Amino acid sequence: MSGSDPSAECGYDDLRARQWLASEARGDDFSRRDLFRLAAAVGAAVTGMASAGGSALAAVASQGPIVKPLPPELFVTFGGNAEMRWEAMAGQGRLVPTDRFFVRNHTATPLIDADLWRLRLFGTGLRGSPDRDTAIQLGYRQLRRLPAHTQTSMVECAGNGRSFFTSQQGQSVSGTAWRLGAVGVARWRGVRLSTVLRHAGLTPDAVDVLPSGLDADFVTGGVNLGPVRRPLPIGKALDDVLLAYEMNGEPLPSDHGFPVRLVVPGWIGISSIKWLGAIEVSAEPLFSPWNTQFYRLFGPGYPVDGELIGRQAVKSAFEVAWNARIPAGARTVLRGRSWSGTSPIRAVEVSTDGGHSWRRARLHRSDAGRAWQRWELPWLPSVPGPAVLRARAVDATGASQPDEARHNTLGYLFDGVVAHPVTVV
Repeated sequence: MSGSDPSAECGYDDLRARQWLASEARGDDFSRRDLFRLAAAVGAAVTGMASAGGSALAAVASQGPIVKPLPPELFVTFGGNAEMRWEAMAGQGRLVPTDRFFVRNHTATPLIDADLWRLRLFGTGLRGSPDRDTAIQLGYRQLRRLPAHTQTSMVECAGNGRSFFTSQQGQSVSGTAWRLGAVGVARWRGVRLSTVLRHAGLTPDAVDVLPSGLDADFVTGGVNLGPVRRPLPIGKALDDVLLAYEMNGEPLPSDHGFPVRLVVPGWIGISSIKWLGAIEVSAEPLFSPWNTQFYRLFGPGYPVDGELIGRQAVKSAFEVAWNARIPAGARTVLRGRSWSGTSPIRAVEVSTDGGHSWRRARLHRSDAGRAWQRWELPWLPSVPGPAVLRARAVDATGASQPDEARHNTLGYLFDGVVAHPVTVV
């Protein structure tokens, strides 16, 4: 991966990892000893716990890991995480309604007072603010007075689809057992990160930006890793990254980052830091466990120290309940969505007989070139009994979905064709 484009997510992470190991990138007090301890913990899939850390000024712990209601018809819950049920999207438009948008927390949702909240900007890449003591502070009302921008973007957990490594391929993986509901598309409104950086006094020497969240410190394997943070190259930060304070036309809910979160289009979900509290702008390369140790591919066929994750893979999901009952002899329209982290979807095929035969699905023209592609296919099942639906997509680069995903022990980037069971009655 060393020859990857350093402006792209995987190439950037690969470069920073090599620079850190060569003492050419700063690791924010994260030592090599910590790295080895963390590597063992990641391999053993130790579950993270919240410490007593966090910002006393701006955040307090919520009563539970997730604040919003989690009705079982909309979500499957996994402790501090909640997966959207795909049947909950039936009849919905392009966007995922906020009430059913998935939740991914490393610890628990903090409750933050917007009047007390401050975004601190500092670092050697800013004029006159080299450290935290000289940080520029931006309040919520100040941020909202800056020029606003609205964009529609997808956020997807890198482990989306993880459970199918086990249920379909019989392979052991660790982590939250998502099916395909750890993904969502929303309309975000806020301020471009480039606007805020220039407002703070960006210097020509800046190379990296390190956003940090206000959620509690993340502890795993006996190592306190501090708040969730993941650096971005300055080129990406000045391109399309948003400091979002609204989601689908309303203020951000607490579980989705209130009062302000990052939205990083095209990069894995961990990059879109929630409950944003600080941004370091550095004139030297930066390192974080979230871009060099977590979110790596381990297992047979991968390097001993893992391989960095690239863009999200092609996936397809039916807007049909798992084990749904479908009436025999009646015309049913199967609907679903396909997406890719690389480019728009070009074509979708659907099988209603477990993959023996395939038909081309009709694509919604209004979705062409957008974050994901809605599609539909009429089906007239005649024989009662169990049936298996499958959908596979091809994006504009030619990337498609294999029958079986390449295994990695942390279950990232599942892209196999999913066998979706239904019963014809």
